[in-house]
Amino acid sequence: MNQKNTFNLFSKRNNCRLCESKDVQLVVPLNPTPVAEKYLLKKDLSKENIVCPLDLYICNDCGHVQLLDIVEPNFLYSDYTYSSGTSKGLVKHFESYANSILENYKPIKNSLILDIGSNDGTLLKFFKNKGLRVLGVDPAEEIANKATKEGIETIPKFFNLTLSEEILQKYGSPKIITANNAFAHMDNLDEIMKGIHMLMDKSSIFVFEVSYLLDVVEKVLLGTIFHEHHSYHSVTPLNIFFNKFDMEIIHLERNTIQGGSLIGVVQFQDGMYKKDESVDKILEIEKKSNITKPETLKKFSENLNHSKNQINKLLNSLLINNKTIAGFGAARSGTTLISQMEIAKFIDFIVDDNKFKQGKYSPAGQIIVKPTEYIYEAKPDYLIILAWVHSKNIIKNHQKYLDQGGSFIVCFPELKVINNSNMNDL
Repeated sequence: MNQKNTFNLFSKRNNCRLCESKDVQLVVPLNPTPVAEKYLLKKDLSKENIVCPLDLYICNDCGHVQLLDIVEPNFLYSDYTYSSGTSKGLVKHFESYANSILENYKPIKNSLILDIGSNDGTLLKFFKNKGLRVLGVDPAEEIANKATKEGIETIPKFFNLTLSEEILQKYGSPKIITANNAFAHMDNLDEIMKGIHMLMDKSSIFVFEVSYLLDVVEKVLLGTIFHEHHSYHSVTPLNIFFNKFDMEIIHLERNTIQGGSLIGVVQFQDGMYKKDESVDKILEIEKKSNITKPETLKKFSENLNHSKNQINKLLNSLLINNKTIAGFGAARSGTTLISQMEIAKFIDFIVDDNKFKQGKYSPAGQIIVKPTEYIYEAKPDYLIILAWVHSKNIIKNHQKYLDQGGSFIVCFPELKVINNSNMNDL
């Protein structure tokens, strides 16, 4: 299949998404990449494959790291397949996340909880079970409608200022507004925050969770870079951004979800909750790490190139020795990994539990996706893990593959080959 850039499906902004400065600098050049979730039917293989730029830029004024090339949202989410409820780890995390919010901010019974980018309603279910009213907003129409049928009312639209007005008139002011990863998915963050601000009062909080730039850089988390993620957030530029709206971050915490995430709680500057010491602590960590400086991101780019050379050297040596290699995980991260490491030529097939992807072909490299059990039929010598955040669980769940003499390849944060003799190295 030929690859092409289709310019009417993406546009390029020329300023920072947070502070609107035009002093933006390319720091991590990457290969143009297909949209991560656009798995292909066999009949589509003869068509030209759409690829879009995936370069990372930094704002030299506020330090925000971001994509400037934006895929047209309706194309990005038209047949979006990712569902939060399919990940047991994420479901458990959302339960803990919801309980923590309820314990710390104690909304009264029947208060409204709004989740922006609510996906299948997994998070909202935990609030609803505690006697709270819940409302989701998500542009993936099929997923949103399914959530509504399952009892989590979800508006199948993109969140914007107009929708904020409609929500306020129909449902009233939410006491808690959440945006999990969706806060990294939005291009028009100024309008989004205006809408959130409109919906809040002095007793309201806005809680966001995002992949944390410091973890992405320190752990070389290439797999978290894809077109849905417009922003790679750190606290220093976010602090400046929220101040524009007379809002302040009052609490921060880091966790290991998706390789490393950040949860932040925001309120009006004259809100009812006290700011705690966690905010200044993380700001100090960022200052010492130089995470908002171009040279730090350029070093990250060098590390990616080093990883690419290592991975290709390993896979080439395996191929020379007539070893067979397959991929594990038809994940969003896999599209990025295959494209940036340029490893499609080494992979015979990919396995995945997702029945909707089985029998289709990966956006990057057009590699057939098979059911997971196929590894025990085909018996590849090596399985390269494309779903990088699930490496430990994948290996743990497939001890049988190791027992049969197979080996797993883990690419990040460092390249490792795992077999029965070195399981403790994982």
